[in-house]
Amino acid sequence: MNSQQWIEKSDKYIMKTYGRYPIVPVRGAGCRLWDADGREYLDFLGGVAVNNLGHCHPRVVAALQHQAAELIHCSNYYQVPQQIELAELLCSHSFADRAFFCNSGAEANEAAIKLARKYSRDKFGPQRYEIITAAESFHGRTMATVSATGQEKVQRFFDPLLHGFTHVPFNDAAALAAAVTPNTCAIMLEPIQGEGGVNIPSTGYFQEVRRICDQHGLLLIFDEVQVGMGRTGTLFAYEHFGVVPDIMTLAKALAGGAPIGTMLAREEFASAFTPGTHGSTFGGNPLVCAAAIATIRTILEEGILNRTEEIGEYLLGELETLGKKYPFVTEVRGIGLMIGMSLNIPGAEIVKKGHERGLLLNVTHDTVLRFVPPLVVTKQEIDTMIATLDGIFAEVVA
Repeated sequence: MNSQQWIEKSDKYIMKTYGRYPIVPVRGAGCRLWDADGREYLDFLGGVAVNNLGHCHPRVVAALQHQAAELIHCSNYYQVPQQIELAELLCSHSFADRAFFCNSGAEANEAAIKLARKYSRDKFGPQRYEIITAAESFHGRTMATVSATGQEKVQRFFDPLLHGFTHVPFNDAAALAAAVTPNTCAIMLEPIQGEGGVNIPSTGYFQEVRRICDQHGLLLIFDEVQVGMGRTGTLFAYEHFGVVPDIMTLAKALAGGAPIGTMLAREEFASAFTPGTHGSTFGGNPLVCAAAIATIRTILEEGILNRTEEIGEYLLGELETLGKKYPFVTEVRGIGLMIGMSLNIPGAEIVKKGHERGLLLNVTHDTVLRFVPPLVVTKQEIDTMIATLDGIFAEVVA
């Protein structure tokens, strides 16, 4: 079937929950995708920061093939060796003592919300259940994570939202301190906001957040669903800010494209979950855990983190140089390979023109072009992307 035939079938059978582009990817390798018509695309979206090792990395493919032939799924009533190995790997490279596995970032954040409330209820009583999050944050599409998210466009149509969430401006420690009440149990933040427009906090912000948490006995939850797993040049983004959370969530890039989420926590808090208080049928099954183990080992053993920092600086510099040529570019900001380019014009048309030229990118918050390519992107691929974007920008101002 060609692309148009797939699109017509999709229009007939798939619910309209996504504003899909008329592109039908059927094959991928590294930073390249090919559609059902054989057309090639250079991918600077990477499955929205999922494909950190590129499409179909050989070590991830081999792990999936081997595990699929051994055991795909078994119940969490039993011990799962791949799950245990993955938990050890994550804990040994982070602040955490224990892991809970699920299927997505939203599920991981649901688990974090439940753990924070359970721990606080056990220690302080039922009145402490409120969680402070940030305006423009994004934590998922389930009811609890929609309620936690600080974007009205995500919450619209779904009233009543889950009670117990307060939103304050991101990067404003004073506003956060003022929002703490006797009912507050936790503060939940993305170290760098992704869907909110690639917003990077100022120096010292998270130290102040940590101080507020310690002063009031609040749990600090970091949502690293988008920024974790090497995206910023360190395995976890919190390492940039010199602050250690109590709970952290991961998903997107954890298993090289296989669906997985995890919540990591220090023992003091993790022990609040007891048998029957939380669970997930597919969470941490042997197949996705094998993919995640291969992904993490590849990142750690093949110098991906140092390379991300270096290639990220190159991409940032090239985008800054390009931005100076065009008055509608107002700012370029980012860490590692999580970079945003702010415009004073809508970005949707630029994304569409990119697709027409074989370049996949994305606009978030309507006016911020988001660049989250696979961490294995090369300088030559960046040069190709910049040249393509230069041509699009020139057409926009013509």
